[in-house]
Amino acid sequence: MKVITATEAKNSFGELLMNAQSEPVSITRNGKEQGVLLSSREYSTLKAQILQAAVQAGRDSGIYGTLNIDEIKKEAKRRA
Repeated sequence: MKVITATEAKNSFGELLMNAQSEPVSITRNGKEQGVLLSSREYSTLKAQILQAAVQAGRDSGIYGTLNIDEIKKEAKRRA
């Protein structure tokens, strides 16, 4: 994963966006990771994986009933 400082990210935002298309980019401030920029494709994949894990956890719980998509999304966000 490429690592850049927040100042570098600010000064070369266009290049940062281009780099994020090929790999996640870690953004640091004072030597500590403050965030990670992902491509929208990678972010969508990650959201789908988290939602799938939440659905599977519901199935594995053995508690059957009506699926509530809002509750599933809330659980997926909590796990992320």
